[in-house]
Amino acid sequence: MPPLAPDDWLALWLTLKLAGVTTLLLLCVATPLAWWLAYTRRWYAPVVSALVALPLVLPPTVLGFYLLVLMGPQGALGMLFQTLGLGRLSFTFGGLVLGSMLFSLPFAVQPIRNAFESIGRRPLEVAASLRAAPLDRFFSVALPLARPGFLTAIILAFAHTVGEFGVVLMLGGNISGETRVLSIAIYNHVEAMEYTAAHWLAGGMVLFAFLVLLGLYLLGNKFRVAR
Repeated sequence: MPPLAPDDWLALWLTLKLAGVTTLLLLCVATPLAWWLAYTRRWYAPVVSALVALPLVLPPTVLGFYLLVLMGPQGALGMLFQTLGLGRLSFTFGGLVLGSMLFSLPFAVQPIRNAFESIGRRPLEVAASLRAAPLDRFFSVALPLARPGFLTAIILAFAHTVGEFGVVLMLGGNISGETRVLSIAIYNHVEAMEYTAAHWLAGGMVLFAFLVLLGLYLLGNKFRVAR
C-alpha cells in the first residue's frame, strides 16, 4: 500500500467529486452557449467568445482572487447567496464548484462549439424541410452529429478540474474534507518535506494526465477512421 494518510485519500475523493460535479454542470451551461456561439451572427459574439476563453490566458491566481472578492462575504455574489439563505460561498465546496466551472468553461465550450460548427447548417435545414421542430432538430440531428465534441469536452473539463491549483487555493483555502483537493495535498506534502507521499500523489496525476491525452488521441483517431 502507498504511504498515504487518510487525508490524502479524502483529498482524492474530494477531487474526483469536484471534477464530476463540475463537468456535469458545465455540460448544462456549455451546450446552449456553444450552440449560440456556433450559429449566432450578433455583433457582440466575439466579445462573449473572448470572455469565455479568458481563463485560458489569465493566471489562475488572478482569476481565483477576483472570484474570492466576488464570492466573499462582502462580494456581490456572496451577499446574494447569504440574503437568499443559501449560506456562504468562499471556502466551501459549493464555491469551489462555481469557481471550477468558470475556470474550466473554455475547455467545455470550445470542443462542443467546434463540433456544432463542423455540422454546418445543411443537415438542420434538411430536417426543417421535413417539418422537424427546432428542439427535435437539435436533439435528433445536432447532438448525435456533435458527439465527438461532447466526449472531448467531458474529458478535458474533468481533467482540467482535477489539475486545478491556483483557483482552488485562492477560493477554497486548505480545509481538510471540504476544499483540500489533490493539488493542495501535494503542496502540503512538499512544504512539509514529505516527498514520498508527494511522489505518490504527483506520480498518480502524471499518469492520469498521460491517460487523458492518450484517450483524446485514440478518440480522435477513432472518429477519423469512422469518417
